Amino acid sequence: MSVASFMDHDGLWTVADVLALPENRKVRFELVGESLVMSPAPGLRHQRASFRLHVALEAAARAAQAPVEVFEAINVTLPSGLVVPDIVVADVGATVEDQVSIDAEAVQLVIELVSPGNKTMDRKLKPLLYAEAAIPHYWRLEFDPAPRLIVSELDDGRYVETTIALPGVVTRIEAPFLCEIDPGGLARQ
Repeated sequence: MSVASFMDHDGLWTVADVLALPENRKVRFELVGESLVMSPAPGLRHQRASFRLHVALEAAARAAQAPVEVFEAINVTLPSGLVVPDIVVADVGATVEDQVSIDAEAVQLVIELVSPGNKTMDRKLKPLLYAEAAIPHYWRLEFDPAPRLIVSELDDGRYVETTIALPGVVTRIEAPFLCEIDPGGLARQ
């Protein structure tokens, strides 16, 4: 993608404008309000943890016979824009067709893996956007000073922390389906 693609854009950005951008594996494009937000592709630690968490969630969903699908870095359309959560658990019925985006109403869980360049987005802004979209579950994997998984559920329009999974401890998480996770092994080489 060239800089000209952005310079040629006139006016406020829309979801359709962002979805029409060429695929780019080096940058993630999100729309917050009418502002285009770009973030670099995640690093190795992030990729390892995302893959392992995806695999664990997929296995847990199958074991629970939950009618969901697990995705990494998929577009989610919100009432206030378009985001690309690190991991998304969505209703299987909403993923039948080959689409470039999933509507937030079909999403049961979003997970953000906090990297140095996205701390504010993942800790402050995105939880507000996800709560506004009524996504029932929001998890956040923090890497520093040690890996820990903060599990939150939507309660009266905001997320409330229900569990903090610490490294070296297998933690049982009940919703959206039973899952057991030790965050300590997620990013380990």
